[in-house]
Amino acid sequence: MHLSKAVVRTEHASRYLQQLCKHWSHKFSVDFDPLKGRVPFSDTAEVTFAADDAALTMALSVADPSQQETMQHVIDDHLKRFAFREELDIVWTD
Repeated sequence: MHLSKAVVRTEHASRYLQQLCKHWSHKFSVDFDPLKGRVPFSDTAEVTFAADDAALTMALSVADPSQQETMQHVIDDHLKRFAFREELDIVWTD
């Protein structure tokens, strides 16, 4: 599995985590609470979220490295839609 991680500074991490997980729960078997969440997009790709008072941490795991950039973009796009009131700095690292 190929792993990448992004730590996004925001005071609204728990709210965004819950919004993302609720959004994707219509298509995927999502597990979440206010501080952590997991979205299995497929057998070969999943993202986990962890929220605290200062940041939302996202960890993406993909089997095929060619999926990594696409999945990061999908996650970023959804997060930015929910966080439209603030400018988020989202940087993924391997």
